[in-house]
Amino acid sequence: MFSKHACQSVPLDVLSSLPDNVIDEILMCLPLREAVRTSILSTKWRYKWCRIPDLKLDYKLWQSKVDKRSVLKKFTKIIYHLVTSHDGPISKFILSIRGLEDSPVLDKLIYFLSRNSVQHLELDISGYYKHKLPSSIFTCLRLMHLSLSGCSIQLAPRNFKGFDTLICLELRNMTISSKILENLISNSPLLDTLMLHQNVYFGIIEINAPKLRAFEFNEMEGSICLKSTPNLQDLTLWHKNYHVGSRNHFKSFYHLEYLVLNGHSLKVLAVAAGEVTTRLPFDLNSLKQLCLDEIYLRELDVVSSAVFLIKSFQHLQILEIQVEDYDNDMSALQCLELEAFSDVKFNHLRKFELSCFTGSDREMQLIKLLLAKSPVLENMRIHPLPDYDNASEKLKNEIPVLLNTLQRASPQVEVVYVFGS
Repeated sequence: MFSKHACQSVPLDVLSSLPDNVIDEILMCLPLREAVRTSILSTKWRYKWCRIPDLKLDYKLWQSKVDKRSVLKKFTKIIYHLVTSHDGPISKFILSIRGLEDSPVLDKLIYFLSRNSVQHLELDISGYYKHKLPSSIFTCLRLMHLSLSGCSIQLAPRNFKGFDTLICLELRNMTISSKILENLISNSPLLDTLMLHQNVYFGIIEINAPKLRAFEFNEMEGSICLKSTPNLQDLTLWHKNYHVGSRNHFKSFYHLEYLVLNGHSLKVLAVAAGEVTTRLPFDLNSLKQLCLDEIYLRELDVVSSAVFLIKSFQHLQILEIQVEDYDNDMSALQCLELEAFSDVKFNHLRKFELSCFTGSDREMQLIKLLLAKSPVLENMRIHPLPDYDNASEKLKNEIPVLLNTLQRASPQVEVVYVFGS
């Protein structure tokens, strides 16, 4: 850590003789407050901080135990000093602040950044009210990474043609119209990574992103349709309003390697398969890892949907399931019987992990099924539901013994029961 004490212990002539590139590296390793303080070291250092291309302004800069007015006052002072003193391009800018209501200073800052060739911009300004971003956000035409949280976008300039260089877009806790969001995505031709978390919009958003490789969708409202995403490799769907349209859209998954679904999105995908009741008529050979969260084994449609997908992804290497199973209804058990998988083998499955295990018959049947149908399985880890007191003795004593009696297709599989972790 480059502290004030350390500076004082180094002769000034040594500090002044450091090459410019070394000084720049030192300054970029320091928090902004400390970087500005280096201006007292010598005449050569006085304005060096003004050329830092990477700036991070986090909550530590304006922590206040007094009131919000103090936060706004500090923010205004720092931004004014930055805008009037900084010289040169700003390639990366990160701002994190709480309790900042609509402030014209923030609008001026965004305009300043748009004029200084910002390429990586992160704004986290969450508060009681969402700050309305100015139109100058759309003039940051060199953006490659854009992350916005706790604000709103209500209008886009009519002449906005998209971000030609944008690679990563992350929106969290935003209020934005579906039309603007849809246009923002489709008019960013190089978009590789898209993350949408807890945003507010209405209607169905069509995702047209030919180069999109990774997509996370975790929303409370709004819906999406993966209309054109032929190069998806990493997909997380955590929502009940995902729209597929027909089973033909599964063809967009041909390059998918990693898939995360919750119970709602799992059912929607299975429904999208239409009349297909056992598995898809084509192979999705690229999918290597499938994670299913909040899977209610007591619900027949959830279990049948999970079975449908597991059968369709026979080249899986890693399968992770977090179950929710709290009653004794046996209606869904038949979906997990070995006879239902008579024509299926998981010839590539090497790792299986089951979380929130309670020892139910459905869970045991799932374990039995995968052990019997996975000839190259190497590792099976079972994690009990934390603090599940009612079945604790059974889980501790009976389940490990029972697991050792189950038939195994793989001679090298290690079954690990992780009780108490």
